[in-house]
Amino acid sequence: MSETLPSIGEALAATVPMVRTLNLTFGEITPERAVIHLPDQPEYHNHVGGPHAGAMFTLAESASGAIVLAAFGSQLSRAVPLAVRAEIGYKKLAMGPVTATAVLGRPAADVIAELDAGQRPEFPVRVSITREDGAETGEMTIWWTLRPNA
Repeated sequence: MSETLPSIGEALAATVPMVRTLNLTFGEITPERAVIHLPDQPEYHNHVGGPHAGAMFTLAESASGAIVLAAFGSQLSRAVPLAVRAEIGYKKLAMGPVTATAVLGRPAADVIAELDAGQRPEFPVRVSITREDGAETGEMTIWWTLRPNA
């Protein structure tokens, strides 16, 4: 049955227009880690020839959304995942294609336990943005919540 369900990457591409606009591609997506790639596209360059800050923000936020769906997809019948806030730091010049790697900042079981207790849990997702040479060009933390359905 799972073979007929779309992958998380396919689902994001189908439902989030910015994923399609930026031509994001999906690597590994598990409840522990999500990897998404932004190809080098001149139409999305900044004034120094690298990917625009907004494109890198979208890349990182998309990686965080992918891991949230992988870790908490089983909870979608009773809660909606929502990004609450984000902080991004640009560390080095990004040139060429870049990759975002997201990891959960809290154990998924702890978040689900809070949801089970009737709470609205919040949890961080940490994202590293790297160039092809492996240099980290940025880092982002996105705080998510699982808002219980009314």
